[in-house]
Amino acid sequence: MQLPAPLLEGILLQRYKRFFTDIELADGSVVVAHTPNTGSMQQCAVPGHQVLISKTDDPKRKLKYTLELIRVGAHWVDTHTQRSNRLVEEALRNGWIAGLRDYRVTPEFKIGDSRIDFLLETADEKVLVEVKNVTLLRGETTACFPDAVTIRGQKHLRELLAARQQGYRSVIFFLVQRGEATEFSPADEIDPEYGRLLREVVAGGVEALAYKTLVTPVENRVQQQIPVVL
Repeated sequence: MQLPAPLLEGILLQRYKRFFTDIELADGSVVVAHTPNTGSMQQCAVPGHQVLISKTDDPKRKLKYTLELIRVGAHWVDTHTQRSNRLVEEALRNGWIAGLRDYRVTPEFKIGDSRIDFLLETADEKVLVEVKNVTLLRGETTACFPDAVTIRGQKHLRELLAARQQGYRSVIFFLVQRGEATEFSPADEIDPEYGRLLREVVAGGVEALAYKTLVTPVENRVQQQIPVVL
């Protein structure tokens, strides 16, 4: 997926009120950028990190700038959670995800009192896929989720298990945005209930997949499957 262009280089000064970041541009000016991420963004939203931001001239937008990428160590990290589902949808439609190829793809499928990110269908099978954006690393190579306690994420796991019991194939899909990662595990030290539930639903037949992205200043795309370690 192509990223917005052109992107402006800057340095992150601070994140505040969850959705705001102060960014110092190359000319020394400071702008406020919208931050489309509800998580803690620990390891990413760190003062001094290099960032790339986009600018819009849309008069309806209160903030003209949007935080797109943050450089953490040697890698760019895509923290823009509103792009996550589009990345996975692109991969599903192009057959880049093993075991999830050749399905009709319907985003935002309503089931019960909630919506699951994707319904995949063939003539004789229905698959529900819920996507989680992963930007946190434990140690040097283990990606983990969540980066803050997530009641909503816990609810999604319960819904996937209930759907599995109703005859759906259910998949929790971790979209790993950390280029260093070689495996995925739940962040038990941050949200032990999420980790417990993840293990419970996997034991009950829900599939857990983790795929790493390849992020550059030009594009982001789903690239490589990595092991899920529970």
